[in-house]
Amino acid sequence: QVHLVESGGGLVQAGGSLRISCEVSGNIDSINAMGWYRQAPGKQRELVAAISSEDATLYTGSVKGRFTISRDNAKTTVDLQMNSLKPEDTGVYYCNSGVLDYRGDTFYPGDYWGQGTQVTVSS
Repeated sequence: QVHLVESGGGLVQAGGSLRISCEVSGNIDSINAMGWYRQAPGKQRELVAAISSEDATLYTGSVKGRFTISRDNAKTTVDLQMNSLKPEDTGVYYCNSGVLDYRGDTFYPGDYWGQGTQVTVSS
């Protein structure tokens, strides 16, 4: 079992920055990679970024150069630093324990999700 808890969301103006965190507990050793997803109203949940246990990273095109995913050495925390935020970044952000392939091209989500944290970017 893997338990995930997101935090750090809030309201920020366009162009601002925000850092959200995912606290991981449970069977941490079983984790291959962690991903951040977001879901806006009326839209499907989409992958934002992922990071593997070997620190390979993956970003969706819309956030490249603006967002940075990172994790601590104990793999108990996975952060997403979000800079130059845009209104279209608004949504509920979820973290997920899954698998990132060796190429760093594809993240396969697992069955464990956090409760989500709301990020709202105003103009």
